[in-house]
Amino acid sequence: MAAPKKPSARAPRRRKTDLISSTPSTGAVRSSELIVNVANRETRIALLEDGKLMEFRVEREERVVGSIFKGIVQNVLPGMDAAFVDIGLERNAYLSIADVLPEEGSDNSPAAVRRSELRRRKIKDLLKPGQQIMVQVTKGPRGTKGARVSTRISLPGRAVVLMPETGSVGVSRKIEDRRERERLKKIGEKICPEGFGLIMRTECEGRTEVELRADVLYLVHVWEEVTKVAKRERAPACVHRDQTLLFRTVRDVFGESITRMVIDDPDEYEKVHIIAKAVAPAMVSKIQLYDREEPIFEFHGIEKELDRIMQHQVPLKSGGYLVIDEMEALTAIDVNTGKHVGSSGLSDTILKTNMEASDEILRQLRLRDMGGIIVCDFIDMEDAAAKKKVMDHFSAGLERDRARTRIGKISSLGLLELTRKRTGESVTQEITEICPMCLGVGRIASKETLSLMIEREMRNRRGEPGNAFFVEAHPAVVEALIGLDGESVEELEHEIRRGIYIRANFDFEYDEYEITTGTLEGFDQELMNYRRSQVIEVNVRRSAFENINRSIGWTDDGFFIELINGQESIGHRARVAIHDLRRSFGVADLIQPGHASPTRTIA
Repeated sequence: MAAPKKPSARAPRRRKTDLISSTPSTGAVRSSELIVNVANRETRIALLEDGKLMEFRVEREERVVGSIFKGIVQNVLPGMDAAFVDIGLERNAYLSIADVLPEEGSDNSPAAVRRSELRRRKIKDLLKPGQQIMVQVTKGPRGTKGARVSTRISLPGRAVVLMPETGSVGVSRKIEDRRERERLKKIGEKICPEGFGLIMRTECEGRTEVELRADVLYLVHVWEEVTKVAKRERAPACVHRDQTLLFRTVRDVFGESITRMVIDDPDEYEKVHIIAKAVAPAMVSKIQLYDREEPIFEFHGIEKELDRIMQHQVPLKSGGYLVIDEMEALTAIDVNTGKHVGSSGLSDTILKTNMEASDEILRQLRLRDMGGIIVCDFIDMEDAAAKKKVMDHFSAGLERDRARTRIGKISSLGLLELTRKRTGESVTQEITEICPMCLGVGRIASKETLSLMIEREMRNRRGEPGNAFFVEAHPAVVEALIGLDGESVEELEHEIRRGIYIRANFDFEYDEYEITTGTLEGFDQELMNYRRSQVIEVNVRRSAFENINRSIGWTDDGFFIELINGQESIGHRARVAIHDLRRSFGVADLIQPGHASPTRTIA
C-alpha cells in the first residue's frame, strides 16, 4: 500500500539485528543482581553476574506449572499405565501411574494399603473414567503435548515444601554438612503437621525452629484455602494458581548470594517490599527502585543481549561459534573454531576453543533455560589430559546452575551428553514461534515478542514532540499489538498518554515495523477514513493466534476489523457494517447476501 503523508518525523524502518557480546567466566562471582522490568502485558527478570546476563525469565500469561486443579479422569490406558485428565486446559493432562503412587519415604506413609502392595496394582485399579481427582501441574504444555500432572501435591515456601498426605520429612541434598542435616531433620519431624510431609529446602540452613515453624503454618493455611475452593468448585477447575514470576523469584532466587534487586515499577516495588519483609526480612535493604528516564533494560545493557537468545548461531569472543538446535526430543550444541586459528598449534587451538565454548554453553543453558537431553559436540580432542581439563571445567560451571542436571563423560567422538530438568518451554520457545517458511527447521520472534518490542520503543520515544504515534507493521503483529477487544493498545495509550494509530502494511517483512510521531489532528485527517454505520468491503481471515477461534477483516489500506459473525466467510471478501470505531481498529457485523445496506461501499 502507498503510505499516507504524515505530518511528523519518521523513524527509520526497524528490523532485528544480530548483536555480539563477550562470554562469561566460570570463576567466583563478585556480584549478582536481579533486574526487574514490569509492563502491562509482561514481566521480565534478568540475573546479572558481574554485569553479564546469565538468566532471563519472562511472564506473559498466567502460570500453569505449580498450579493445582480439580480434574476429571477422561481416559485410562492400561497399556501405558497412565491416564488423561481434563483440567480445563486446551489439551488433557497426562498422569502416569508413577505420579499416583506415593514416593519412597518413611514407613509411616499414610496409605491405606502398604506401598509394596500398592506398587503391584495397575492404573485401572487406581483410577476410573469420570472420577474427580486433585492434581498439580509438574510440567507445562509443550508443542503438541499436554501438561503433565501428579496427585502428589506440594506447596513450596521459602524455607520448606509442604506435602499434603505424604507423611515423611526430607532434607535438601544440597545441604552437605551432616550435623546440619540431622538438626534440620529433627526440627522437621517436630514441626511437621500430622498427615503432611516436609522437605527442608537449602534456605533452611542455619534457620531456627521458630522461623521454620512460621513458614509451615503459612503453607498449612494455604492448603486449607485450597481444600475450601476445591469443595465448592465444579471440575474441571483451577483451585490454586501458583504465584507470579516476581513472587517466585523473591521466594526462590532472592537469597544471600544476590547483591541487589532493582525494580522499575513503584507498585511492584512496594509489593516486593511487603513480600520480602514476610519471607526474607534481612534482604529488604537490597531492594531498590529504578527511577531513571532511560529504560531499565537499556541502562543495564540487557536489551541488546536478548536478541542473541533467538539466534541459531552464538559467536565466541575468539572468533569461534556455537550452533544451537532446540528440537522436541533433544537439544544439540555444535562447537566450531570459525575464525579462531590460534598461534601455538592445532591441539592448543582446539583446547582453547573448547574451554571458551564450555563457558558459553553453561551460560546458554541458564539463559535459554534449556532442558531435557542436551548433546554438546565439542571439537575432537586426542589428548586425554585436554578432555579431562574441559570436563572438569564444565562440571565446575554446572554447580552454579540451580536446575537439576546429570552429566556423562566426553565420548571418543567428542560428544558430551547431559540432562537438565525442564518444567515447561524454554525461554527461546516462550518468546519465539516456528518459522512457517522453513517447516519448523528455524524459529522466529513470536507475534507477541515483536508487538512488545514495538510497545517498548513507543515508551522510549514518548518524550518526542507530538501527542500521537502511527505504527505500521505486518498484519499478524498488528493483531497482537491491538490485543483482544483492543485492550492492549488502549492500555498502552492510557499509560504513555498518546494516541496510537496502527495499520497493517502487507508489503512488510514479518519483523519489519515503522513508528512515526505526529499529532492527533494530523493523523485523524490522514488515517481515519471510516465512520460508524458505514458499509465497507474487507478480506475475511482467521485470527493469527492459533488458540483463538475468531474471524477478522482487513481493509485494503490495512485497517483492522474485528468481526462478530464472520466464520463462514473466512478466505473470502465480504461486506460488513461498522458499529464501533477506534483509532486502530473497528468492530463490524457481516452483511449477509440480500441484506445489504444502501450505504456506499469502499473498495
